[in-house]
Amino acid sequence: MGIQSVAKRNHAAEVPPPDKAALRDDARVRRAARIVLSILVAGLALWVARGFMYPLAWAAVIAIATWPAYVRFRTLISARPSQLMAPLLFTLLVGAVLVVPVIVTVHQIAQGSDALVEWIGELRRTGIPIPSSITRLPIASEYLVAWWRANLGDPQAAPAGLRHVNLDSLTAWTGALSGELLQRLAVFLLTLVALFFLLRDGAFIAAGVVETADRVLGDRGERLASKIAEAVRSTVNGTVVVAVAQGVLIGIAYVVAGVPNPLLFVLLTIAFGMLPFGAWAVFSLAALVLLAQGGSAPAVVFVFLSGAATMAAAGFVWPMLVGRTAQLPFLLALIGIFGGLQAFGLIGLFIGPVIMVALLTIWREWYWRPPSSLGRE
Repeated sequence: MGIQSVAKRNHAAEVPPPDKAALRDDARVRRAARIVLSILVAGLALWVARGFMYPLAWAAVIAIATWPAYVRFRTLISARPSQLMAPLLFTLLVGAVLVVPVIVTVHQIAQGSDALVEWIGELRRTGIPIPSSITRLPIASEYLVAWWRANLGDPQAAPAGLRHVNLDSLTAWTGALSGELLQRLAVFLLTLVALFFLLRDGAFIAAGVVETADRVLGDRGERLASKIAEAVRSTVNGTVVVAVAQGVLIGIAYVVAGVPNPLLFVLLTIAFGMLPFGAWAVFSLAALVLLAQGGSAPAVVFVFLSGAATMAAAGFVWPMLVGRTAQLPFLLALIGIFGGLQAFGLIGLFIGPVIMVALLTIWREWYWRPPSSLGRE
């Protein structure tokens, strides 16, 4: 045993110690290889899933925005969290909240489609009658009445657009719209499926994201991930609050002015109110419908001015509300909302502010030094 021990010590003494510089180079090569492989695999995964990115992005936005509500809902369902029942019921609830207004709107439009076709046919035969409000105007009423009779009242004159309207083409347009609705329905169903799995495995996914951020970026990575989640949640909440407030305020104007079918226009105002200046088209259409059905000029002006004033206020309140809750300056919130919409479409309303929050967080956490710390160096 003693001879073997001596031989092992002599052999170990003959082997030179490993080169530390070579080990560091090998570690750098392996780290670089891991980074390249990770980027390559991630790029391939994104390329494979490119057709599903839109519903996945919407599912992620909804899951992040509704996560606190889902946690409370899960505790109400059962004291022992269920891996199936709670996420399934909550997903169905979210789907109902999103799809019921659409169903009501489509039902209201379908009910009025026959009347719309009949109205267009009547206008093609007789022209557009002069609203009584124009004849009662104190100024320029005679001139407006003469112009209306010459250009809109005669079915052979200005309603050329109405004469060229082929009512049979409305059927083809309805078919195309149905195909588009089916495509949107497929995207909506994929979004709900993805939302279910994100809710079911949300805690595991969040822990994995946080751990990955810690490994790659350190403690600042965890703060960055937290800021991004807060930005998504605040943007969704601010957008929904502003849209509902717009719909309610302009809806009061619809009721007061006597706009036909005010519920339909309220739902459309809320839906389009989630787009920048999207409600303009809705209350302008409501004013035109009111005018066409013999509404008074003051009522039409009241609807338009009420909508314009509400939209002007919302144009400032929306970025301010999103910026305050996401701790984002007003200018960056404004650029994030409108720039994101222009760059990414409707989903950009939420992606844009997230990008701005990430940029501001990276600058504050990694590069910016407060003035008080500059004098200590």
